[in-house]
Amino acid sequence: MAAIAKAPLRRAKLPPARVPPLANGDRLTAAEFMRRYESTQEDFKAELINGITYVMMPAHFEGHGVADSITNLWLGHYAWKTTGVQHAQNVTTKLSRFDIPQPDGVLLWKAEKGGQTRRTPDDYLEGAPELVVEVAASSSNYDMHDKRDAYLRAGVKEYIVVRTWDKAVSWFILEDDQYIELQPDKKGVCRSQVFPGLWLNVPALIALDRAGVLNTLEAGLADRKKRRG
Repeated sequence: MAAIAKAPLRRAKLPPARVPPLANGDRLTAAEFMRRYESTQEDFKAELINGITYVMMPAHFEGHGVADSITNLWLGHYAWKTTGVQHAQNVTTKLSRFDIPQPDGVLLWKAEKGGQTRRTPDDYLEGAPELVVEVAASSSNYDMHDKRDAYLRAGVKEYIVVRTWDKAVSWFILEDDQYIELQPDKKGVCRSQVFPGLWLNVPALIALDRAGVLNTLEAGLADRKKRRG
C-alpha cells in the first residue's frame, strides 16, 4: 500500500509584538528605554534618569527657547574657534544602564584630544561629555537634583544649569568626586576650567543679550591666545 504523504504542519502566524509606549515615571533599564524610545514619533522626547522615564514637555519661548538658543550659540561659537572640540545639542547621551539624558547642549573634546565620549554605531553619544548645559525653569527642577546627580555619577566635569525663572546660572565643577559651584567674578563672568577661554557673561545671558554673551566669549578667546603666546 502506498504511503500517504502527510501535509506539512502550518504554524499560525502570531502578530508582531507591540512595543509598549513610553510613559512618564516608567522604571526601565537603558536597553528597554531605548527600545521603546526608538519606536516613538520623531517629535517625542524623553530621558531616563536613575532608571525613571521623564517625558519632556512642550517648551516656552522666552522661558526656554531663547535662552537655549543663546547658550548653544555660545557653545557652538567656542567649538568653531577651538581645534579638537565638538558641540552638539539635544543629543541622546548614554551615560549608564540607568541614565540616558538628552541635554540641551554639550561641549566635548574629540577622542584624539583625550575626550571621554564616543559615537555609537547607531549614532548616539556614549560616555560623559566634558561639559553639559541644561536650561531649566527654577532650582526646583529635576535638572538641579536627580539629573545633576546622574551627571556627577558619570563624571561630567562641568555642568551648567541656566535657570530662567530664577534669573540665575549655576555652574558646577567636578572636584574630588563632588560638584562645587563656580562663582562668577565681580563683572558676573564665569570661566571654564576644562575649556580654556570659555567665558560666560552671566548677566548678559540672563538678559538674553546675545551680543553681550559673544563679546565676553571673544574676550576669553583673546586671553587664551595671549597666554599661549
